[in-house]
Formats: sequence, C-alpha cells, structure tokens
Amino acid sequence: MTVVLRAGKDSDLEEVGRLHYRSRLAAYADILPPRAMDYGSADALGEWWAERWKWERADHRLTVATDGDRIVGFTYLGPDERPGVTLLDAIHVDPDYVGGGVGRLLMADVLPHLGDRAVLWVLAANDRARRFYERGGWQFDGTIRVEDWNGVPTEQVRYALTR
Repeated sequence: MTVVLRAGKDSDLEEVGRLHYRSRLAAYADILPPRAMDYGSADALGEWWAERWKWERADHRLTVATDGDRIVGFTYLGPDERPGVTLLDAIHVDPDYVGGGVGRLLMADVLPHLGDRAVLWVLAANDRARRFYERGGWQFDGTIRVEDWNGVPTEQVRYALTR
C-alpha cells in the first residue's frame, strides 16, 4: 500500500461521497440504530458533496488520500461559526484501510492548516475516534450538542486544539 495525499478536485466528489457513506456505516454500526444512518445512498452523498463543494470551495480545504487510483480517505476543513476558529468538518478513512495509518497521515497533513484554534465534532459514543483525536492532542472542551438523525437523538461532543 502506497498512500499519497493530494488536493481534492471536482472529479473526486462522487467517490468522496461513496467513501463517506461506507465510512459512516462502518464506524457507527455498533453505536447507532440502523434508522439513524438511513440518510440516502452512497450516490446521494456524492451528489451532496458536489453541491456543497460548489458553495464552499473558496474557503474550505478538501484533501484526499489515494492508493493508486482509489480514494481511501479524506479531510475537509473550513471556518467555524466563531471567528478565528477552524472547523475540521470531516476526516474519513475507507473501512478497508482503518488502522493502517491513513488517518494519522491525513491528520498530520491537516494540522498546519488549522490555525491557532480549531474544533471538531465527534459522536459521544465513538470511543475509537475519540481516542484517535486525543492521541493527536485534541481535548474535549465540555461542549455537547444533540442532533436528530432520522428521529434518533444523537449526542456529539466538541474537541478543541489550541496552539
């Protein structure tokens, strides 16, 4: 496996959506009931990413990790709702590559682009992801939100990184 990072481009968005779909299903399978994850199809998520990128490309950064021609991970970051804070909005790794260092490579790549203050949201019950972020220096900042995912209250916690 030779993973290379590069800037995301328009032609990647369909595959980014499919990877995002697979990643969420795998990561949340033991955390959330199936109806919470019933948010459409992998193709629909690709269309969602294409539409989102149209509006956010000027102030957001999409990086993809590739193994040959296959996208095996990605990060997405941009401004938070609070001035001077960057939001790490997504970091996803193909389930076949989880545990192989792709996530660490993506995190190392994103760190220089976060600025002095950065935040991310993670499912409160996603212990694996929380350990990953904590090993990288992120800390739970005490902020909790609950979002409705298809009628399922889903608790998320905010992590912060201050330098």
